[in-house]
Amino acid sequence: MGQTHDLVIIGGGSAGLTAAGFAVQLGRKVALVEKHRIGGDCTWTGCVPSKALLKVAQVAHQMRNAARYGLGPAEPAVDLKAVMAHVRSTVDEVYRSESPETLRADGIEVSLGQARFLNANTLEVGDAGVKLEARRFLIVTGARPFIPPVPGLDNVDYLTYETVWDLEELPERLIVVGAGPVGCELAQAFCRLGARVTLLEAAPRILLQDDLEAADLVGRQLTEDGVDLRLGTAVQRVWRSPDGIHVGFGDKEVVGDSLLLSVGRQPNVSALDLDKAGVAYTAKGVQVDRYLHTSQRHIYAAGDCLGGYQFTHYAAWQGFMAVRNAFLPGATRAVLDRVPWATFTDPEVAHVGLTEGQAREKFGEGVMVCRWPMEQVDRAVAEGNTSGFVKLVHRSDGTILGATIVSPRAGEMIHEWSLAIDRDLKLGDLANSIHVYPTYSTSNMQATAHIRVEQLLAGTYGKVVRGLARLAR
Repeated sequence: MGQTHDLVIIGGGSAGLTAAGFAVQLGRKVALVEKHRIGGDCTWTGCVPSKALLKVAQVAHQMRNAARYGLGPAEPAVDLKAVMAHVRSTVDEVYRSESPETLRADGIEVSLGQARFLNANTLEVGDAGVKLEARRFLIVTGARPFIPPVPGLDNVDYLTYETVWDLEELPERLIVVGAGPVGCELAQAFCRLGARVTLLEAAPRILLQDDLEAADLVGRQLTEDGVDLRLGTAVQRVWRSPDGIHVGFGDKEVVGDSLLLSVGRQPNVSALDLDKAGVAYTAKGVQVDRYLHTSQRHIYAAGDCLGGYQFTHYAAWQGFMAVRNAFLPGATRAVLDRVPWATFTDPEVAHVGLTEGQAREKFGEGVMVCRWPMEQVDRAVAEGNTSGFVKLVHRSDGTILGATIVSPRAGEMIHEWSLAIDRDLKLGDLANSIHVYPTYSTSNMQATAHIRVEQLLAGTYGKVVRGLARLAR
């Protein structure tokens, strides 16, 4: 039986939840369709469980290294079953605010089942033949782990970021393939929990999207923690024997008890019958314009299923903007060239805008760089976290091109740089803004103040300034 809605949203992850909440606030009749579990990757297999696990691993690491703070060190007794129970309880707590019952109480119709387009105006949900008709649709179906075509992989049990949470015993030997954000985070976490971890990366460096210096620092920390980091290692074959899982590369191999694949993600688009709706897509994702219209103007798409930046915060923002563009006058660009992100290793790496390499390639000699070490930040010194830095890429006129932060709280510290770039603020604006002391964010003000003072005292103008300062005595 057909039902008419203002908006039908396909996908109950961060983008879908944000879009549904905003559309209901606008007084629209909204249906949300989810084939699996409301909350999506972030709640169940991504951001929430991984950060809970990273916290446990950090506590274990601090226990072992308590002597640096004048305390007696202790070797933690790691019961992975109990750890995963803690992780699941964290997930459950987050899920309570986004369960189907909670959404329905807020006025959102929720249907669970696989969605398929029958035509450009009708969606069928599940095997019961429930049909939903709508003025507008929003596709936010996310992405799933990419499984590389490695010979022998089909004959071996392997883990992904979706299934690693089912572990109840700590692997004695864990092989992680792929040193992107997920691979680095989980490799460090399991190493700190007591597993012997080998991290394989085909590229000559880790964290390919981040600043090279930042990636190198994180790589050194992983090695210091005990991770066997092997770069330039392209996996060529996988097989199992009585002594474990073998991963071969060239004439070498490593052997482990468990294998975790972390080599990227691919959009969830194949099961939607998008052809019947006339929606253009490729294996890389749904195709949209800058306002998130698909090839059908009344059908929008947002988030990870587009194949671009795959971050929860970006997906949620795009979900909001899709509703804004669908129901409010005018249109706002919702596909961005720059998006802030963070990798939550210890130390964290956060970034927005251009890296130094990208800026020099684009602007040449007009690029300036300031690197402010965390050794100069009193809070970092007090807590013994001085291995990081704030790196600013800018022009001589104070225009901010990009920022990279390596620090225990880099994910929190990057936001003011994101705001500054979005609002075309200059370095001087941040230098003149008082920051609370002692905080890690003080480094942002210190770096900008250092740049401003150097510029002020440079050249002929600097001589005049110093002369005036002497006269003022």
